[in-house]
Amino acid sequence: MLRVRPLVVTALLLAALTTAVAVLLRGDALGVPFLTGYAGCWVLFAAAVVALRRVPARAVVSLVLAGAVAVTATGLVAAPRTSTDSYRYAWDGRVQAAGISPYDHAPEDPALARLRDGWLFPDPAACAHGRDLAPLAGGGCTRINRPAVHTIYPPVAEGWFLLVHALSPADTRHRALQTGAALLSLAVAGLLVTVLRRRGDPRQAAYWAWCPAVPVEAVDNAHVDVLAVLFSVAALAVVARNRVTGGILLGFAIAAKLLPAVLLPGALSGVRRPRTFLAVVVPAVAVVGLLYLPYVLLSDGSVLGYLGGYAQEEGYDDAAAGGRYALLRLVLPDAWAPPAVLLVMTAVTLTVWWRGDPERPWRGALLTTGTAFLLLTPGYSWYALLLVAVVALDGRWEWLGIALAGAVAYLAAPVIGVEGVTGAYGAAALMAGGGWWARRTRRKGHHPAAGRRDGVEVAGVRDSTG
Repeated sequence: MLRVRPLVVTALLLAALTTAVAVLLRGDALGVPFLTGYAGCWVLFAAAVVALRRVPARAVVSLVLAGAVAVTATGLVAAPRTSTDSYRYAWDGRVQAAGISPYDHAPEDPALARLRDGWLFPDPAACAHGRDLAPLAGGGCTRINRPAVHTIYPPVAEGWFLLVHALSPADTRHRALQTGAALLSLAVAGLLVTVLRRRGDPRQAAYWAWCPAVPVEAVDNAHVDVLAVLFSVAALAVVARNRVTGGILLGFAIAAKLLPAVLLPGALSGVRRPRTFLAVVVPAVAVVGLLYLPYVLLSDGSVLGYLGGYAQEEGYDDAAAGGRYALLRLVLPDAWAPPAVLLVMTAVTLTVWWRGDPERPWRGALLTTGTAFLLLTPGYSWYALLLVAVVALDGRWEWLGIALAGAVAYLAAPVIGVEGVTGAYGAAALMAGGGWWARRTRRKGHHPAAGRRDGVEVAGVRDSTG
């Protein structure tokens, strides 16, 4: 009975989590009401992960993977709920299939009018009453956000959009990208289980496999970030053993979303020899360049598209314009925030590079990624998918608060204002700092070998055989 009870409790919590996410996505809640339900899902997620610590070791892999399938599948129950980005993905795939560079025309360009359909470009009646529809300069509307600007997505992402378009039956609409994203999410879960099992305990994989951010952001909203996450996890898993392969995989990750560039210091943890440094950096840079090259040759315009305008729109060039740099602006004048970010990130990068553990590149990668989020305080919750995956690799769950803070910033900012966003990221920073202090205190009070098995730290996850 003692062996069965933790398994039953965890399974029941997983069932409750799956039901809660499905109900949330099928409902009509938006903004703060949606955030409230989402926070409730996170509470169930936390309870399930805690309960998993007492599950017998022989049942962990099956339970983590079964939970991954169930939780991930909830993202397929409804059309995209909180983001319209996937409509741009579908459009870019369609444009490429017609033999046109996605970087050359904005969606509202009349030159592409022949590619429009009633799904992405609804009829006038729908334009008058639909939600999340953007007006077109020539009349009508579209589901694609920012229809007057060119795409910003890197080449691996564009290749993914084309692949999904080519493999999808006609009229699958949003379901094609959601299904592809679900498969990628499960691939990440499977890869994490494989990597962590070799290190001794696969329980940490549940931080990704059961996280509510995965069905909401990776699957329902079909954000291409999940493709970058897959390459990122693979890169961090192999870079300590094979620098060149790790660099190549990291290059693919960067060419999928750009954000994984923050992982590079982690991939270089403890690297002192120039030859080893170049073995990672040169392949990564070369892969990004080679993947962009075909689009550069085929495009009339810039392959960076609206990237500069996007950064300006989000306030990264003007700290006073919105909720960026929220924590720094508590203690520094607005104009000092961007230089402060550069200074702190340089210090963290050099520390990770020089003092990081070369056998655990994910540890330094988590520090650089988490620090970047706390300094920049981004307003889009799906960016944190990368952070969630690196948390699963490293096991330091306290950094997950940043993912919730991102959701607060995205869903509730119009109601709670910059002060509320600052409070959310401040709470996340305290959570991360508190976790660091608790681990430091534990290390001082225990033998150095405590918390390790076969020389591998299990990151506070309890191993139980019942």
